[in-house]
Amino acid sequence: MGLKSDRIVGHPSPRKEGRDKVTGQARYIDDISLPGMIYGATVRSQIPRGKIKKINFGPGLNWNDFVIVNAQDIPGKNYIALIANDQPCLADGIVNHPEEPILLLAHPDRHILPKAVAAVSIEYETLPAVLDIESSERKSPIIWGADNIFKSYLIEKGDVESIWEKADHIVEGEYFTGAQEQLYIETNGVIAQSDPEQGVTVWGSLQCPYYVHKALMALCSLPENKVRVVQTETGGAFGGKEEYPSILAAHATLLAMKSRRPVKMIYDRQEDMTATTKRHPSRTRHRTAISADGKILGGEIDLTIDGGAYATLSSVVLSRATIHAGGPYYWPNVRIRAKAVATNAPPHGAFRGFGAPQSIFAIERHMDRIAQVVGLSPAEIRRVNFLKPGETTTTEQIVNEQIDLGKLLDRALDLADYESKKLRFAKENKVGTQKKGVGIAAFLHGAGFTGSGEQYLGSVAGIEGRADGSVHVLVSSTEFGQGTNTVLCQIAAEALDLPYESVGIAQPDTMEVPNSGPTVASRTAMVVGKLVESAARKLQRTLKDSGLLGETYTPEEFRDACSEYVSTHGQFREFARYEQPSEILWDDQNYRGAAYAAFSWAVYVAEVTVDLRTYRATVDDFVALQEVGRVLNPVLATGQIAGGVAQGIGFALYEKVEWHDGRMQNSQMTNYIMPTSADIPPIRVYFHELGNTYGAFGAKGIGELPMDGPAPAIVNAIEDALGLPFNSVPLLPEGIFDALTANSSAERDALLTAGTP
Repeated sequence: MGLKSDRIVGHPSPRKEGRDKVTGQARYIDDISLPGMIYGATVRSQIPRGKIKKINFGPGLNWNDFVIVNAQDIPGKNYIALIANDQPCLADGIVNHPEEPILLLAHPDRHILPKAVAAVSIEYETLPAVLDIESSERKSPIIWGADNIFKSYLIEKGDVESIWEKADHIVEGEYFTGAQEQLYIETNGVIAQSDPEQGVTVWGSLQCPYYVHKALMALCSLPENKVRVVQTETGGAFGGKEEYPSILAAHATLLAMKSRRPVKMIYDRQEDMTATTKRHPSRTRHRTAISADGKILGGEIDLTIDGGAYATLSSVVLSRATIHAGGPYYWPNVRIRAKAVATNAPPHGAFRGFGAPQSIFAIERHMDRIAQVVGLSPAEIRRVNFLKPGETTTTEQIVNEQIDLGKLLDRALDLADYESKKLRFAKENKVGTQKKGVGIAAFLHGAGFTGSGEQYLGSVAGIEGRADGSVHVLVSSTEFGQGTNTVLCQIAAEALDLPYESVGIAQPDTMEVPNSGPTVASRTAMVVGKLVESAARKLQRTLKDSGLLGETYTPEEFRDACSEYVSTHGQFREFARYEQPSEILWDDQNYRGAAYAAFSWAVYVAEVTVDLRTYRATVDDFVALQEVGRVLNPVLATGQIAGGVAQGIGFALYEKVEWHDGRMQNSQMTNYIMPTSADIPPIRVYFHELGNTYGAFGAKGIGELPMDGPAPAIVNAIEDALGLPFNSVPLLPEGIFDALTANSSAERDALLTAGTP
């Protein structure tokens, strides 16, 4: 007989890579050494914008001992192939941001490289620079294309012009979010090896092997079979290793090609923080028409993100920010204008949530503002405007899921003891200098690539039956701490009716695994997982149709059947390719239709204390309730939510990038402050499971969702505590101090001295 259904999915199977990690057997990129290997380093721009006049190599070093690479050494195209292909691999005559790569150096002694980098001096003709969104919008100077705009989107639904005269209230607000550093534990690193016959091979800490593969093909002018990319054990990524490893891989490859030796390049923490991508800073403006009973009649949303000096993934980040800008609310009429602008900062890129945390912060702060104007509670203003099944999102996607956001809100408020805390804090805040508050955020997050993105990718996943009877998952999806290896093996084991221990997963290697798309956009469990499930069922059907396996079987019978099939037919692999469901219709031209196959939904409640002696806000309790389809592994899912909330607390209260002339100034973990375990409250994680037709065993995306809600919930709670509005994050103590100082002296004194003897 077959094993019991659902014996693996929904249960906390142990991590596939867990034992190697905890015993120290896992090999990260800096644990690997190749014979004859030398080490690489990068010489970077020290100015935000200018022309390169002369490069000087200082005294005291024998430069003949170094391998030196510049733009003229590139055998193919001098760009990092991605979307716009506008970012040079190495600057050629002009630089557009601080830390832009200009030269590459390699030497057998890695310890001499910092001295060599410092000995290279570059003379520039400086040019005017654009350093923030407002300057870029003034088009002075124009540094990129028409009007400094990388990408723009327009969403229009209904008749916005007709709503203003009907409105009982018109509520306006402007909201800002800052840059945020991914701060993964392991910094970026690669090893490259070049052979005139075999081509190039790159091993690295990365998220997307086929991104790197594409970039190296263009850079080196090589066919796909002469480029191999292998992901090594990766110590965290959060989007920061989505596109940037293509640059580092390109640099190491150029040095390897010129030296004919393997080259390792590992960034130290400072270089990793100053040179690599961060979350896009943003500004969002809302103008909303509201009826007397608090219903949204419609409105205008204007969203701008800072893309930095090159386009990289700004169009993708902007897309998600645009589609999520209306939140989980029904807008009968709306116009959303969005653009990504160029500045002379290092390019901004992907970071968990990529765009949604920015626009959801704005809409959730704006909902509290609307509540105050209308005279409703923060909970009630959300309740009366929540999307309901059958209604349409801002892109006119019909909500087909049977989600009841009102019930989700009620459960979250009950779990947080929201109402009684509101009453108690209002009384307690009349005395003392510790002011407490509670805040809500409700939100949604689309799973998978937007619109036709998944159709365009055409991702493939495979299952291999091996001679020993074991089964291996074949995908380019990567593990970097989130649980990919474990969940995909659970899905395969469940589909094949095998023990979890019988299923392994192949190392992501472009010579061995198909292109199942990038490990981004909360798509792995839902999209790739569904392909793994389909491929597994095809493999199972092949064995049954061959007569080697009955309709029901034991694991031993499957093992014997698989072994016999391989001995008779050779390599045994089955694949599944993504096919867009016919009901998922998207209009790229008008940006309208079904943006995502499924949404995850959530309501978060934060409790905070603001100390008016130090002006510091701390989070005391956090309730995170979400609907994410089927929870495939409750331990991993809970960890994903708790980790995302912790990052969201950093986004809200701690992590501020200090800029000067486009360069990050606080590029060490001693001065870029992130929350520690002592700063994180109890994070109480709860799930509501509706399932999902389009995901493996009903799964939806989960990884990015928890990044979206903490910041607005926390800032809403701070306003609840102090009665003062705050419309930007990160909100540091000095921001609270400035707001109190700007408040009238009488109100400030009353707040500070309330109840003191």
